[in-house]
Amino acid sequence: MTDALKRLSDEGVAIWLDDLSRQRITSGNLAELIDQQHVVGVTTNPSIFQKAISEGHGYDQQLADLASREVTVEEAIRMITTADVRDAADILRPVYDVTGGKDGRVSIEVDPRLAHNTRATTAEARQLAWLVDRPNTLIKIPATKAGLPAITETIGLGISVNVTLIFSLERYREVMDAYLAGLEKAKAAGLDLSKIHSVASFFVSRVDSEIDKRLNALGTDEAKALKGKAALANARLAYQAYEEVFSSDRWTALDKAQANKQRPLWASTGVKDPSYKDTLYVEDLVAPGTVNTMPEATLEATADHGNITGNTIAGTYEQARAELDAIEKLGISYNDVVQLLEDEGVDKFEASWNDLLKSTEAELKRLAPSEA
Repeated sequence: MTDALKRLSDEGVAIWLDDLSRQRITSGNLAELIDQQHVVGVTTNPSIFQKAISEGHGYDQQLADLASREVTVEEAIRMITTADVRDAADILRPVYDVTGGKDGRVSIEVDPRLAHNTRATTAEARQLAWLVDRPNTLIKIPATKAGLPAITETIGLGISVNVTLIFSLERYREVMDAYLAGLEKAKAAGLDLSKIHSVASFFVSRVDSEIDKRLNALGTDEAKALKGKAALANARLAYQAYEEVFSSDRWTALDKAQANKQRPLWASTGVKDPSYKDTLYVEDLVAPGTVNTMPEATLEATADHGNITGNTIAGTYEQARAELDAIEKLGISYNDVVQLLEDEGVDKFEASWNDLLKSTEAELKRLAPSEA
């Protein structure tokens, strides 16, 4: 066992776990990961909750109580998921306190069915922040076109946000703009900007999956040589954009008001192609001021054989741009790929949410009190 996770943390990368379940909370596993594996945050999404609730019996008592009250399935899901997020936030509270609110965060996502409805997304964000009622919560809002003004409104209310499902560099710049606009609204309202935090979740592995598929279809030596290059190039250019935006005059004015930078978060960091090193999207995306949220398998792989060699983003921008340009010249449209991935991402989370509705409804029926 190396101490690659400590080295990663020392390089300025916050290690968050991309998973949560009641079993992980009650068994002490989450506390152990915080204590021993340098985990300083947790992210969730509809797929994670669907898996957690459909496996095992950790939720039976709460489901039975909810069935007795004859709550709707939507209310049951929100009571279950917010309870897990609240408990995880309490476990992470010491990390939150010692880092001044930077880490020790737990993310919970708005209903993905609202991804294209600005007003409903904002209302849901307010409701979730109220329900969880913990200062170390991040409300996840997808980076759809409708999500952008919802980000501004939510930040403007003083609610910290995790912007999710970012695939394109253009959309990422729009996300940062929405965050700054939200901070400006919060400042105008007299809110304490030092209490507002945000991360921008830039998805990694899915970019390689889609572009590699198209490179394979071309089948040329030139195409094959570019396999496994797109996701890292995309993320590295995102970090370049982050550096530019958070050194601008607009940012400087907010910085003077004690605002916090919106950190880039590398999401979807488990490799999809088994021929790639299982720590690829950790080792090659090391830079200060970032977050890497890992599935447990990636966390364990990094702890076991990760090779952290320092900053692996600095000095890569020219090469990254050349690699994306080379892929474009082969006839693979970057804009087409990133739009497809955004659409698929929303659809996948919505499908998981619908599966969660169905399985939870079945459990409520199973556990409902029998008629006397």
